[in-house]
Amino acid sequence: MKFGNLAKIAAGVAGAAALGYGTKKAIDYFRNRDKEEPALPPEEINEEEEVELGGDEIAYVTVEPESVQDFLDRSFGNAGRYVPTRAPKIFEYQEQQYMVIWAYDNEKEKNQLLAFKYTDEGRSMVASVGYTADATDYNINLDDTNLAIEIESNGEQITSGQGNTDGTEAVDIVPVG
Repeated sequence: MKFGNLAKIAAGVAGAAALGYGTKKAIDYFRNRDKEEPALPPEEINEEEEVELGGDEIAYVTVEPESVQDFLDRSFGNAGRYVPTRAPKIFEYQEQQYMVIWAYDNEKEKNQLLAFKYTDEGRSMVASVGYTADATDYNINLDDTNLAIEIESNGEQITSGQGNTDGTEAVDIVPVG
């Protein structure tokens, strides 16, 4: 794994340089809902250096939440429709790279989790979850990963499918298995 791969995603999405890099146990990374504190600032990282990760570790890059606004505007064609509500997660887990954005959808008046997987062929959306206290709707395709979307209100973990479930105050991406 090279931090340079994550830096390219951050620059391509956020249009800005990474604020910092780090590695940590996957479970600790996924449980953190706050802005991730970088273990190392960009000036201390050789982006081409290989970093060994254990099976339960994750590599991540931090960016400012507001730095993904332009990406959201360009991707969904409606400036200001989605507004980030918490720090995005840009990470590599088990040799796969992802970005997860939590935002408020001003058009549909609900919170939204948007998850993307990066490959050599480009970026693909692997999860879209809209949620309010009353209802949650989802379209998830995480079958070929070791990740799931967890609905806080009932602890349900969803790896694939389209549907609806109970309302919730929060949804997260979590490791499975």
